[in-house]
Amino acid sequence: MSRSRDVRDEEVRRMLDAGHPQLPADLAERAVERGTRLLHRDRAVRRALWTLLAAAVVAFVVWASVVQPWEVPPAGTTPPLEGW
Repeated sequence: MSRSRDVRDEEVRRMLDAGHPQLPADLAERAVERGTRLLHRDRAVRRALWTLLAAAVVAFVVWASVVQPWEVPPAGTTPPLEGW
């Protein structure tokens, strides 16, 4: 074993022998409040993304119905008149 590992092991033993630190009395309440805030924020972000996706789909459908990209565009010139 190396010297630094012995030092680390000794520090860990001292920390474990010292006992557990005191936790704040309102730790559980603060954790619940923070968790609730995070859930609300995540829900709001998810709603915003779904709304953005729906708006993009509607915009695409409107654009496609106006432009009709599946149709062949009309020719720029008329074919020559033959046989007259």
